[in-house]
Amino acid sequence: MIRVFSSTDKTFLSNGDKVINPLKAKVHKEDNGDYYLDLEADLSYLEWLVQGNIVVAPTPTGDQPFRINNAERTRKKIVVKAYHVFYDSVNYLIEDSYVVDKNCNDALDHLNTATEPESPFTTISDISNIDSYRCVRKSLNEAIGVVLERWGGHLVRDGFSIGVRESIGADNGVTIRYGKNLKEIQVQEDWSKVVTKLLPVGSNGILLPEMYIVADTQYTIPYTKTVSFNQTLEQNEGESEESFNNRLIEDLRILATNYIMENQYPKVNYTIKANVERVTDIGDTIEVIDERLGINLLTHIISFDYDCILGQFTEINFGNETVGKLSGLINSINDATTDKIDTSINNLEVRVNNNITDAYYKIWDMMGSSYVFYNGDCILVVDQLPKESARNCILINSGGIAFSNSGINGQFNSAWTIDGTLNMEAINVINLVADMIKGGTLKLGSNLDEYGTIEIYNEANKQIGVMDKQGLTMYANDGSKVQLNPDEGLVGYDAQDNRIYWISDNEFHMKKSVIEEEITLCNKMRFIPITITDANNNIVNDGIGLVATNN
Repeated sequence: MIRVFSSTDKTFLSNGDKVINPLKAKVHKEDNGDYYLDLEADLSYLEWLVQGNIVVAPTPTGDQPFRINNAERTRKKIVVKAYHVFYDSVNYLIEDSYVVDKNCNDALDHLNTATEPESPFTTISDISNIDSYRCVRKSLNEAIGVVLERWGGHLVRDGFSIGVRESIGADNGVTIRYGKNLKEIQVQEDWSKVVTKLLPVGSNGILLPEMYIVADTQYTIPYTKTVSFNQTLEQNEGESEESFNNRLIEDLRILATNYIMENQYPKVNYTIKANVERVTDIGDTIEVIDERLGINLLTHIISFDYDCILGQFTEINFGNETVGKLSGLINSINDATTDKIDTSINNLEVRVNNNITDAYYKIWDMMGSSYVFYNGDCILVVDQLPKESARNCILINSGGIAFSNSGINGQFNSAWTIDGTLNMEAINVINLVADMIKGGTLKLGSNLDEYGTIEIYNEANKQIGVMDKQGLTMYANDGSKVQLNPDEGLVGYDAQDNRIYWISDNEFHMKKSVIEEEITLCNKMRFIPITITDANNNIVNDGIGLVATNN
């Protein structure tokens, strides 16, 4: 069913303003690229297929909303190309937002809450890579394009939810074979970006001492190019020019290595027409076999066309071609180039991945040894029979869900009650939104999570403070700030980032000071303001006086 909603609707559970029967309705979707609906309908729907309205159409991943833009009308029909509501993100501006040392989930949240006007989107990511990004006068759409470049991943668009995931798709055992379900296949190679010998140029024209980065793969003809890279490194306070220059060179070498690893091979794109079942979305794994062309490969879907009326795919593309990304060119992640990853990040990533893997196998390993009982007023799930001897137990009734690892008569220490209260000894989440968090100890940082952060915002959603690996920083409206950290102690900075007061070796230093009333020195002498008047109460002298204290 294809439904039309008004331009301001955000939920699409009803039949909307109109249910339509179009002449044509096809969805085109690309990995990190275009996502739109081609729609044609007769003129009877002219009242509803207007600028800004939302068409909700079936896709392989469920109903999705597409916003009408520049609808065309002929003498017989209306022609609409409606883009997914994700592209509304081009209308939300980020004036100035600085993402510092954050994982992808925090980066998306940081950018999404900095828009003008307020963003209607929610964001989520499971990518643990740590990176930074200064976004100045860019749309939310442009900012997400940069996030994909720096953090990597795949864009997931679901209504007004924006996700960036480490991996997408599923392996449903799909095989496409010539003579069986493969109707047509076209193979295209693009050698325009191939480079096997690269001369990289960095900030301020900096070059590598070795000048060139050479690829492992070489061809009968040379593919030598020069590429300029935009480096985002900044010189640390007190850092020498030589040290900063060495960091720039190392960063340029990593950027160039990543680039040549990705572009030493031609981009190959396969377009097929086939009767395909069990395909669910971009990213799905499929095996393609065509003995005539010598093709036998396992690959992933990078784009498709889907007929919403017939409920089937009409065209599927797969390969390593990455044209048409959000920012024109989104670099893919290559594990072979990540030899410079910080050890602590490696440890954190391993721990997170291990937790997820352990949870996965704990659940699936128990699938063959779980037993369910209906006791009239509750449902019991236990790990062994008889149920009285079970150790792990789940109890479900009208009060909620409770968990025990001491049997059905033991203590249920974890529960999710019907009023929405979740009582757990340990909770692992990607994104937690709460009005209030109460507890004893909030632990951030440590050697496996050194980028733990607390951010403080005012009622205007402007960041006024942060507690992170640098310590505590509070920001003033005039651009000045106060920092408290283990390296420098207490330091105040003006809007130009100059130190204006600080504590060093138990001494307080201040460039300027205004004392409103008095100063007491060593509890022995006071500096106080004095005013001398004559008999007519006229001021004769006005200044500072030194007096001894009562002590």
